[in-house]
Amino acid sequence: MDDTRISEHIEQLVAEEHRLYDAHSEGDGLSPAEHERLERIRVELDRYWEQLRQRRARESAGLDTE
Repeated sequence: MDDTRISEHIEQLVAEEHRLYDAHSEGDGLSPAEHERLERIRVELDRYWEQLRQRRARESAGLDTE
């Protein structure tokens, strides 16, 4: 996966995270399933941000990013 696709996926996850928060900002809060999804989003975001940082570090060091 290239940097563009990683960045796009990060943006999609962040948008979903915001939708979850926005949908319940004035209501009863998140359901257990939504809390679970939010946690999975957070874990996935961490993984993708780390992958992007590693790729950029390898690129700046002149190494192969794949």
